[in-house]
Amino acid sequence: MAGGAEIKAPSPNVNGKAEILKGNFEPTAIEVEPLPPVVPENGVDKPSEKSRNIVLGRNVHSTCLTITEPEVNDEVTGDKEAQMAGVLARYRKNLKERTKYHLGYPYNLDFDYGALAQLQHFSINNLGDPFIESNYGVHSRQFEVGVLDWFARLWEIEKDEYWGYITNCGTEGNLHGILVGREVFPDGILYASRESHYSVFKAARMYRMECVKVDTLVSGEIDCSNLRPKLLANKDKPAILNVNIGTTVKGAVDDLDVVIKTLEECGFSHDRFYIHCDGALFGLMMPFVKRAPKVSFKKPIGSVSVSGHKFVGCPMPCGVQITRMEHINVLSSNVEYLASRDATIMGSRNGHAPLFLWYTLNRKGYKGFQKDVQKCLRNAHYLKDRLHEAGISAMLNELSSTVVFERPRDEEFVRRWQLACEGNIAHVVVMPNVTIEKLDFFLNELVEKRSTWYQGNVQPPCIAAEIGKANCVCALHK
Repeated sequence: MAGGAEIKAPSPNVNGKAEILKGNFEPTAIEVEPLPPVVPENGVDKPSEKSRNIVLGRNVHSTCLTITEPEVNDEVTGDKEAQMAGVLARYRKNLKERTKYHLGYPYNLDFDYGALAQLQHFSINNLGDPFIESNYGVHSRQFEVGVLDWFARLWEIEKDEYWGYITNCGTEGNLHGILVGREVFPDGILYASRESHYSVFKAARMYRMECVKVDTLVSGEIDCSNLRPKLLANKDKPAILNVNIGTTVKGAVDDLDVVIKTLEECGFSHDRFYIHCDGALFGLMMPFVKRAPKVSFKKPIGSVSVSGHKFVGCPMPCGVQITRMEHINVLSSNVEYLASRDATIMGSRNGHAPLFLWYTLNRKGYKGFQKDVQKCLRNAHYLKDRLHEAGISAMLNELSSTVVFERPRDEEFVRRWQLACEGNIAHVVVMPNVTIEKLDFFLNELVEKRSTWYQGNVQPPCIAAEIGKANCVCALHK
């Protein structure tokens, strides 16, 4: 495994906990880039915990690489090529260093696509409908449809009953799924939990849809007791629901079966609601978790989307979107210019992405992903337990590998480890490339830094409101 010692399969559970076998890890030092300056409020610098303003643009423009026009002289041009090679070499070194300290975002960095380097010289564009070949011949539709068929089997829908495509990112999958719902029910109301990904609310704005936000439980899961009265208040209009298969911050999984039951009990027949399942990260992990509720087209759902650059580990953003064939006709239109049809959001699509997905799915298959999922969950429980042992408030949802804990006080530490933060909490997303050794390195540094943040009368924050009293170990809830 790249970037760390191999982690062996878990031993049998002891009191519900798996025994973790540790290896050696020798992290290299990294020079931390300076943080961008903070804009003071009303011109007065207030270095309080809440002054975490982000200065957009300053940090990028201060370090951007200017483009210079090439010289006519061939000898000088040779010097320019050498200069550019040096810039790229330094950039590659920086990428390797920053990858070692990557914990806060759900990207699997454990991959090797050397076999696909031979295809980088081609402009591969899968424009138009994946199932209808256009006049543009440099495409990878045969790979794209193969990937779609694999996901169709995973989500239990027959080949002749689904339509889908490989998107440019997870957000595009959400935009497309909600667009299909809007086209099926033009007067429908969109319901989404407050902890849904921001792209869901972006879709509502783009499509001028009425959107109702639903409260969540402490876990981050949609609160169906709050969904019920909101559905009943709008019984005269169809319902379009976004169901989260892993929320962005807490990794919470909305209970699809309870959502469907709530709809039915509120008088919504199956022909009066549309459900889009946002499975950006955990949509590909959950099928391999025992006890997890199943996402399946055998249930009355309309579409499912996942990201390809997260758990799968593609080197570029991409995703998979699948919906029912019966729904897609509301979006499809003939395009003479392409000699094809199109029902996608973007039209032109990265034809290399299907190659990377196809390659990984062939190498790993269902058994390989199951092994990766088990490793991620085991290591996530290890991290949560170690945080509690160190006296740090932390939470881990049962079906997730996202560990939520108190936000570090030092923004430089947050940036060094590339942590995603929201309010008083931060999280680590344990992906297949995150080893026990890397987690130990992070934990040791966090504990050491934390001893300097909290001294004397300065106490760790109470985050019981965000993660529940049972998970908070502040002075009030120890």
